[in-house]
Amino acid sequence: MILSNITVPLLGLVDTAVIGHLEHAYYLGASTVGATIISSITWLCGFLRMSTTGLAAQAYGKQDSALNMLVLGRGLVVAIVIGLLAVLLQVPFIDFALELSGGSTQVQHYASQYAHIRIWGLPASLANLVVLGWLLGNHYAKSVMWLLIFTNLVNLVLDLLFVVCFHYQVAGVAYATLIAEYSSLIAGLWVIAGKVKPLTNQLYQQLKIQLLEQQALIRYFKLNRDIVLRTLSLQLCFIFITFQGARLGDTVVAANAILMNFLLFISFGLDGIANAVEVMVGKAKGAKDALAFKQIFGISLLWTSIFALLYCLLFFFGGHYLIRLISSIEAVVNFAEQYLIWIIILPLVACWSYLFDGIYIGLTQAKAMRNSMMVATFGCFFPLWWLLQDLGNHGLWLAFSGFMLARGVTLAWHLRVKLWHSAVLH
Repeated sequence: MILSNITVPLLGLVDTAVIGHLEHAYYLGASTVGATIISSITWLCGFLRMSTTGLAAQAYGKQDSALNMLVLGRGLVVAIVIGLLAVLLQVPFIDFALELSGGSTQVQHYASQYAHIRIWGLPASLANLVVLGWLLGNHYAKSVMWLLIFTNLVNLVLDLLFVVCFHYQVAGVAYATLIAEYSSLIAGLWVIAGKVKPLTNQLYQQLKIQLLEQQALIRYFKLNRDIVLRTLSLQLCFIFITFQGARLGDTVVAANAILMNFLLFISFGLDGIANAVEVMVGKAKGAKDALAFKQIFGISLLWTSIFALLYCLLFFFGGHYLIRLISSIEAVVNFAEQYLIWIIILPLVACWSYLFDGIYIGLTQAKAMRNSMMVATFGCFFPLWWLLQDLGNHGLWLAFSGFMLARGVTLAWHLRVKLWHSAVLH
């Protein structure tokens, strides 16, 4: 799962590097703003991946194949419907988001171009969340790894073709991602078809009847309601950082884009452990094995700490070289280097939040995740930013670090006080 997850931010770093070596900072700023607009929908719909993984893992633990297929079917239906709605409403949504983002005329122009291309990939992008979640929940981690590697290689090759060879600039990156998303969906469904044994006619009829059964859908959306609210709070922080950077100037938004890609590299790597924890915890809950849960918690805590320390060392010794590898615009490089300290600190501050997210997704304790995220966002991030805004970009990153720490602390407290000896784990 670590290898699988790291391919995603590595590709983001390649996207950033391809654009970062163009002659103007506004290209990088525009692609970042445009990607943030589209990613706000994808991340907001992260419940499709999270709930699918948790529910599929529990069905796997119960050895209930019919329930397992229902989890997949419901997730795909919901994903495609949301994706199509986003495509239909793209003009007012993108126009509103660009108005909020601010930025120079060039940033606005190219961000609009990027977003209007990428949004056509949302049905596939959201369906991919379900496909990956279901494969992960059923312990097909190696299939997930190869699927992500395939998708990212397609994106990488097309990035180089469209931007470096054909000089499509920001539009080239958008088209590359669009094609990669649909390639990923086709490949993912093909992988699932090979994993699922042919269903009997009786089971097929049962699935067809239960897929849109009202009470089951109500339970599904109730679980996902809490995950959506949790993800919305998280997205507000990421969007705020990008948009606030755009308002501070093209150089700031471009430099923050590089730093945010480093953060995503850290996040996805640590999420590899968290994703594995989701599956193992979900299986333990489905099997009602409290001892297994506590063993999983201990070993994952150890490895999360080790990897967080390794990330700190990586960016302490190599961060300056990585920044210059990604961009050749001297103003952007110099500005990013001033804020590298936050990327060095963040792995140790943030690692606990990723681990506890994995535990709570496996337990399908979405309400606690929602409450923790809202406390961290509205009780920590925005108040800290308001108090520290005179510090400029440093105040923004300090507020974000406090936000990540608050996420881990609140979930650790809840696990120890509310769940450790409760019926949820027994």
